[in-house]
This record gives sequence, structure tokens and C-alpha cells, in this order.
Amino acid sequence: MKKVLFYLTLSLLCSENFAQPLVNETDVLRGSLNENRDWFDIKRYVIDVTPNYETKSIVGVVSWKAMAVKPSKQIQVDLQAPLIIDSILLWSNLKDSLSPVRLSFTRSNNIALAQIEKQITKGQQFGITIFYHGVPKEAIRPPWDGGWIWKKDANGQPWMSVACQGLGASVWYPCKDHQSDEPEEGASLTIQVPKDKNLIAIGNGRPAIEQNTVQIGNTNRFTWQVRNPINNYNIIPYIGDYVGWKETYKGLKGNLDIHYWALRSDSAKAAEQFKQVPKMLEAFEYWFGPYPFYEDGYQLVQSPHLGMEHQSAVAYGNQFKNGYLGRDLSGSGWGLKWDFIIVHESGHEWFANNITTKDIADMWVHEGFTNYSETLFTEYFYGKKAGNEYNYGIRRNIKNDIPIIGQYGVNQEGSGDMYPKGSSLLHTIRHAINNDSLFRSILTGLNTQFYHQTVTTEQVENYISLRANFGFQKVFDQYLRTIQIPVLSYHYNEKEKIFTYEWKDCVTGFNLPLHFSYLGKNYSFMPMDYQPQQRLIKEPNFNLQDFVKTIESLYYIKLAQVN
Repeated sequence: MKKVLFYLTLSLLCSENFAQPLVNETDVLRGSLNENRDWFDIKRYVIDVTPNYETKSIVGVVSWKAMAVKPSKQIQVDLQAPLIIDSILLWSNLKDSLSPVRLSFTRSNNIALAQIEKQITKGQQFGITIFYHGVPKEAIRPPWDGGWIWKKDANGQPWMSVACQGLGASVWYPCKDHQSDEPEEGASLTIQVPKDKNLIAIGNGRPAIEQNTVQIGNTNRFTWQVRNPINNYNIIPYIGDYVGWKETYKGLKGNLDIHYWALRSDSAKAAEQFKQVPKMLEAFEYWFGPYPFYEDGYQLVQSPHLGMEHQSAVAYGNQFKNGYLGRDLSGSGWGLKWDFIIVHESGHEWFANNITTKDIADMWVHEGFTNYSETLFTEYFYGKKAGNEYNYGIRRNIKNDIPIIGQYGVNQEGSGDMYPKGSSLLHTIRHAINNDSLFRSILTGLNTQFYHQTVTTEQVENYISLRANFGFQKVFDQYLRTIQIPVLSYHYNEKEKIFTYEWKDCVTGFNLPLHFSYLGKNYSFMPMDYQPQQRLIKEPNFNLQDFVKTIESLYYIKLAQVN
């Protein structure tokens, strides 16, 4: 009862004026770095899984390589019900390969707490091996809900995969299910499938051995590995009747190996649609810097769901259409010029996979920057006017229901506005900086400064302000931590040609600069909150409506005329 009261109180304290979801013990165990999780650092995952399509079950064994950052005698293992842990083994001395010790454990709330008899000491490397089995949660509407996906292709062949962002990788394998701890030494994934089905199993990165496939009895084993750090929810198997082909992209760091995978029945359509991948890489290497995972290559894999940013093995299910399943989310027309899933999900390789937030409350860093990558892609190939029109168009999807940043430590994301509103925030800051070369260097700099790291929103916000040489903190507060859109209140005195303006409905100290061009003349407004300022405008062809529309097209603000 005390715990229930605590969570209710926590929710009320954090809610301010917004309706925040209640949290429970399961949320806290998953979302917090408690004393059973904060004492060790994951170095590598080795995953071995055998799915059974007929029974929708899996059998697996997962090993962790880890290092203690402080001493402890208890470890939390995340694995969601109804999956069952059979046993947990501890390898307390990896160098000497001593025999493992079987650990006793208790299970509750999607975790296991394992007891370690002899305390692990600070700086000690150790290994954990977990044997498990069962019927994992099935995804009904992937990728919007998570779990294992059991489908058949057009030829009746099994087609399997997993979608688990948000729900967590522990829905299908035991791990430390927290975004802050990526295995620095990468991961390997072995998938075992029936030999008589002629199925191919694909994982992240590259084949671990040259032939990749190992035949054992009536099964084929496929092993893949990544050398770079990778987040738990990005490690994903794809199993189906796949056809694959390769090409090489000459990028900023040399030759990048690209591998495409499509179902046999869709390979011709895929071969045509996937020609957009080199264009995507060209645009994003220009804006963000080199593709972050040259060592692991880039794969685009047809999936039994719409798509997901699985590192170095991006999931594709957009029906080989431009737009979002053939629709333009911006309504501008520009969104039909390119394949939304190829562009958006690949954009996550820089923001989400290279730069990952420690807490999912800060997921706007993933989704806001990646949504803005759509604008940047459009601008790169179709011009700045097209990019502005696309970005302005996606604002219609903003709800302003709750703040973009969620509650910390309880596995809670903020508003879905993190996509279009996050993108509009970045577009607004870009025009406030008023220097595209500098803005581009900030984007590439972020991917250099935080290369293969987990971050907080404060780190990203501070980096942008520092590089821009302007304090954008109040701007970030306004857009990320409130639902109020700042209002530029204005009045134009036609007789005296004076334009009066001020910020309203904004946080104290809101200081967004406005730089724009109108009728070939550059304007710079530095409005202050609730302090009217004036500007003399004597342009002979001045049109008030066009003037304010110009401002509104570049900045996500409201404009309100007063008499």
C-alpha cells in the first residue's frame, strides 16, 4: 500500500498542469537504475535463439560480458513474462575460464533477482549466462505494439521478426533493459531455423563467419555480429524466404558495404525502390557526417511490419511506395518524392543509434532530429523552399497534448509531438541561428562529440547553445517542457509605418531571435517576453499579411494581431 501511495504522489507531483500517466512498480524497475542495475556495465551480448513457428515459442541462451563499477551481491535480469528463465550461471573469472556457478533467483514484475554468494568487486569482469524458453508476447499491430511477429509471406512461407522499441528487448531475450547501457564491444546473434523450409535468418551487422550458415542436423544456424555499441531494442532477427544483393557506396569514410534483403516474391519491386538508399546516404552524410557504422555495414531488410531503426539492419515495410504508405504526411506534395521509411528509419542511424538518450523521457532527441532529417533530405535534393514547405506542412500533426519530455526513471516517453514538434523546434532554432553553415556544423558536431554515446537532453541542448554562441535554454524549455506555443503579438500602424511586436504566452525570459527576408530585404527582430518593441517599415510594396506569413513559415510560433 505504501508503494501505491508513493507512485500516486510521484505522479501528482510531476503532473504540473498536464495529465501524466500513472506509474507502477514495473515501470520503476524497468526505467530506473536501481542498486541491482547500476553496479555493472554491459560490455557484450551473445544471443542464441531458436524460434518455433508452429507453437509460436522460442528457446534461447544469452550470455552477458560485464564489468563491475562497484561491488554487489545481487543482479537484476530483465525478461518479460510469460517467458521462463530455466537457469542463471555466473562466470566470475573470465580470464581463467573457471567453472560457472549456478545462481539462485526470484522472479517478479518482469525481472529476476539473482543472488551472488561471493561479492563481485569493483573493476572485476564477469559473465552471466541465462537459459530461457517459452511463448513470448506476440505483436498484434507491430511496430506500434511490441513482441515477436509470426506471419506468412505471399507464398505461404514463415516470416518472423521482432519489434520491441518502447516495450523493451526483454520481451524476447534477457538483458539489462535500459537505454543508458549499450554493450561497448557489440553483440552477436545466432538464429536457428528448420533446414527444410529454406529460410534465411538475418541479423545486425555482418555474418560472423564467411559462409554464415552452419548445418546441424535438421537445422541451419546463422550467426551475425556487430562490432559497434548497439542498443538492446535494435538487436533484431529477421527470418524468411529472403533474396539478397549487395552494392558498395563510396562515402565519407571510404567504401560502405550495403546489403539489401527482400522476400523472394517482392525482390523485383525492392530492387527498384531500394535505389533510393544511396541518395539517402549522400544527403545524410552531408548534413550529419559519416554514416556511424562503417565497420558493420548498412542493411535494408524487408520486414513484416512498417519499419524500425534497427542499427545496421533497418526494417522496411513501406510496400515499395513513396511517401508514408503512399501518403504525404506534410500535405505539401514533397513527401511523395521519396520513400518515407527509407529516409526516416535510416536517419535514426545518426540520431537514436549513434547518439542514444539514456532515458526514454528524452526520446525527442531520437525522433525530433530524425523527423527533421526528412526536411533536410527534401532540401538537399529539391531546394530550401521545398524543405521549408515540407517542414511547415508537418506542423499540422502537432497536438500539444502533453510536454515532449516525459517523466524520468519510470520508462515513460513524452508526447508523440516529439516527432513533428521536435522537428519544428529544430527548424525554428536553425533560422534563429541564421547561419546554415554553422547549423550544419552543429549537426555534424553532435555526431562527432557524442559518437557512439548515450546522452541526456541537457547535453544536446547545451552543445547547441555553446556552438551557436546563443543561450537557447528558454527556447528549449518552451517547446520541450510546456505545451504553450509562443505568441508573437503585433500591430502595424499604417500611417506611421511602425510595426510593434512582443512575445506572449511564453516562459519567462523567452528570447527567440527572428531572422527572415521579405521583398529582398533582411530583417532581424529580437523580441522580449511581454515587452513591446517597434520597427519602422517603409517598404513601398509592404503587405502585412504576407509579412507575417513569411515569419510563420520559418518559425513554429503563433502570430496574433492586436488593434
